[in-house]
Amino acid sequence: MGKYYDMIFRPWLFRRDSEEAHELGVNAMARLAAMSPLRRALEWHQRRSLVAVRPIRAFGLDFPNAVGLAAGFDKNARAWPAAAALGFGHVEIGTVTALAQPGNPKPRVFRYPAHEAVINRMGFNNEGSEAIAARLARQPRPGQRPVPLGINLGKSKVTAIERAAEDYLASFHRLADHADYLVLNVSSPNTPNLRQLQDEPRLRELLAAITGANRARAAGGNPGGTAAAPSATAVSSTSRRVPLLLKIAPDLTWPQIDAVLGVIAEFGLDGIIATNTTLARPGFFATVSEAGGLSGAPLRHRSTEVIGYIAKATKGRLPIIGVGGITNAESAAEKLDAGATLVQLYTGMIYRGPFFAAEVARGVADRQRR
Repeated sequence: MGKYYDMIFRPWLFRRDSEEAHELGVNAMARLAAMSPLRRALEWHQRRSLVAVRPIRAFGLDFPNAVGLAAGFDKNARAWPAAAALGFGHVEIGTVTALAQPGNPKPRVFRYPAHEAVINRMGFNNEGSEAIAARLARQPRPGQRPVPLGINLGKSKVTAIERAAEDYLASFHRLADHADYLVLNVSSPNTPNLRQLQDEPRLRELLAAITGANRARAAGGNPGGTAAAPSATAVSSTSRRVPLLLKIAPDLTWPQIDAVLGVIAEFGLDGIIATNTTLARPGFFATVSEAGGLSGAPLRHRSTEVIGYIAKATKGRLPIIGVGGITNAESAAEKLDAGATLVQLYTGMIYRGPFFAAEVARGVADRQRR
């Protein structure tokens, strides 16, 4: 399939605006999700083709392979049920905010094919956690999915940084019942002041609020918040504690990462995602004036470096999802070798096609056997 994507579909998509091409991809995946017989046939085919791939257990969940779809592709939970049909071992939707918001002004996505890179300043454009909870209530529930579903949460742009915990809590209460795991995204460069939530005092305040609400769920308490609909968000006595992860920036210094890890240990988070997009402009990108987060191949080595640092600092006890610059099986295996438990990709799929995840999963398995 890869050669057909390279020869036919990628040139056709790349003649279009980057965001228009993104929407075409989401729409195609959503249509596949709605075509149950075809989707299930492709899921069966992927299971057969990945039969030699070792499944992974992390933060209490079973993953059929190590390769996931990163947040940013399916922002509104429209397409994710087709992820397993494309070979993904898990999928993360969002980023979702408490309030619906349009994101930053367009144009806001820029491809750099010669460098297999993208700069984006989308700004968490999404329909809001209430609408997304209602949509998820009509889709497969936890325990009924072929692969785990993560939900990535962010802060609404209009919410002051001092009220960030309240904003995240609103989304948490609406979406926790629908998530196999939840991610607190405090590292996007495209929402003003968001990265301040990585500072130790603000991060401690946020994690205290979210982990407290999570404990209340597990104890059968009333978590409060505004429900999208009773069927979508009601909490019962059987509500489970949802695994919580934190997504950090690649631009943190080592002392800043140490501080983040200390807070994560204090509040008992289940894992960390390393990393988000970068504000750095290495090499060719030093002369590029577009604002936003840089992803793709230029991020590969820095994200792997951060993964290795975290793995050593935590002695391998904290599960890591490695993200950034995965363009082939070698770059995925590099992150796993550095200490990642799982990996995610998104920009690589833009350049390599919809079945890139299955190709990477098979390649990693081949390397492990050798």
